[in-house]
Amino acid sequence: MLTKRIIPCLDVTLDKAGGCVVKGIEFINLKEAGDPVQLAKKYNEQGADELVFLDITASHERRGTMIDVIERTADEVFIPLTVGGGISSTDAVRNILRAGADKVSINTAAVKNPDFVRESSEIFGAQCIVTAIDCRRNTNTRDNKDKTIIELENGTKAWYEVVIYGGRTPTGLDTVHWAQKVEKLGSGEILLTSMDKDGTKDGYDLPITRTLSETLDIPIIASGGAGNIEHMFDAFTKGKADAALAASIFHFGEYTIGEAKEYLKKKGVAIRI
Repeated sequence: MLTKRIIPCLDVTLDKAGGCVVKGIEFINLKEAGDPVQLAKKYNEQGADELVFLDITASHERRGTMIDVIERTADEVFIPLTVGGGISSTDAVRNILRAGADKVSINTAAVKNPDFVRESSEIFGAQCIVTAIDCRRNTNTRDNKDKTIIELENGTKAWYEVVIYGGRTPTGLDTVHWAQKVEKLGSGEILLTSMDKDGTKDGYDLPITRTLSETLDIPIIASGGAGNIEHMFDAFTKGKADAALAASIFHFGEYTIGEAKEYLKKKGVAIRI
C-alpha cells in the first residue's frame, strides 16, 4: 500500500526582500508566517514528506518565480520540493528544476495554454509536472451541459468552476473535466485547492476531492481548509486523497508534522514516520 503524504505549503510573496511566507483566507487578508527558507528547513527536520512552495502573486503580477529563494530553500531541504507560481514556459520549468526543485506546479498558464502541460511532460517527464487546480463551488446548475454536478454536504447540488490568477478570475471550466484533460496531457499529479475552503480551517472540500480521487488515476493532493489533524484524516478516508497539504496549522505552531503523523498512524492511515 502506498503511504499517504503530509505536505506543508509555503505561500510566498515578494512583499519583503527575500520573500515572505503568508497565509490568508481565499488568498486575501494575508498574515505573515515567517521566512520561507527557515520554515522549509524546520519542516524538513520534522519529517515532512514533501514541500510545496507557491509564489502566490507571480501570475497576478505577471512576473517570474523567485529563483533565488528556491535555490536557498533547496539547499536546506532533502525531501521533494514542488514549486509553482508564474510558470508559463518550458524555459521557466527548466530554470526552476535547475534551481533545485523536483517538480513544478502549473496553474494559470495551463488553463490559458493546455498544450503547455503536454510539452512540459514530454520534455521533463510526467513525474515533474503537477497541475494545480483552484476551484470554487457554483450552485447555478440550470445550464449543466458539460458540467459535473456534485452533491455537497448539505444536499445542495453544485459544480466546481476552475479559477485562475490566484482565484481572482473564473474561467467557466468544469474542474472534473479539466482534471481529466490534464491527466491525458501528461500531468503526473493534481494539486486541488478549494477556494471556498482555503484559509477557513473548516476542513477540506471533501465532495470534489473524493470525486477527483475516484475519477482519475493520478495522485490527488488535497489543499485548502485544514484546521486540525482530524481534517487530514477525513481527506484521506472520506476524500480518498493521496496527500494532504496544510499551511497555517503548521506555520503557527498548532501542530508539528510528527504529531500529525502519529495521530494518523494510530487511526490506521498508512503513513511514513
